[in-house]
Amino acid sequence: MNDFTIKLLGLLVLAPVLLLSLMLHELAHGLVANRLGDVTAKRMGRLTLNPLKHLDPVGTTVFIVTYLLPGFLVFGWAKPVPVSPYYFKNRQRGMALVGLAGPLTNFALAVVFAVILNATQPDRGGLLYEILFTAFIVNVVLGLFNLIPVPPLDGSRVVGAFLPRKAYEKWVELDRYGMILAILVLLVLVYSGLFEWAIYGLRDLFLAG
Repeated sequence: MNDFTIKLLGLLVLAPVLLLSLMLHELAHGLVANRLGDVTAKRMGRLTLNPLKHLDPVGTTVFIVTYLLPGFLVFGWAKPVPVSPYYFKNRQRGMALVGLAGPLTNFALAVVFAVILNATQPDRGGLLYEILFTAFIVNVVLGLFNLIPVPPLDGSRVVGAFLPRKAYEKWVELDRYGMILAILVLLVLVYSGLFEWAIYGLRDLFLAG
């Protein structure tokens, strides 16, 4: 079995796990926004467990291509849930709470999969182990990545809650540079070893053996 075939089989395991994790991440954003008075996501049909509603065609394609190509940093993205902060009584605080909802959901999922792994102790290398371990790692990575305090990632919303109003307006303007900033920061974290250190640290903390 060649490397490309192995990667294709790995993609079959990873894809549904990633789809579930991204869907619940975005859904959490929408539910918190709705709870705070923003009905935008609800009106647009995004408060749903239908994963197809949360898929971004470009982000999905980028993920598949970067996963299959050797030596590439694997990344992709889902369709962001629309949020209108003008519904919130406190715009900065509201956006921080909405932003936190996504990563916290991923960390909660990671804990759930870690508990299942530790309780069942499936054979390493078996399909069940691979699925549960992949689900754990995927959610750790999504949680950590989205907490990076760089616009437009969720971590920037948390930082924004502590900024003076004028500084916050300037901070939000950085969103226009979108994923370019996020990818640059991710590259620095990955190739410096900091991201790997954080992932393995959480793995050793939560997984037995």
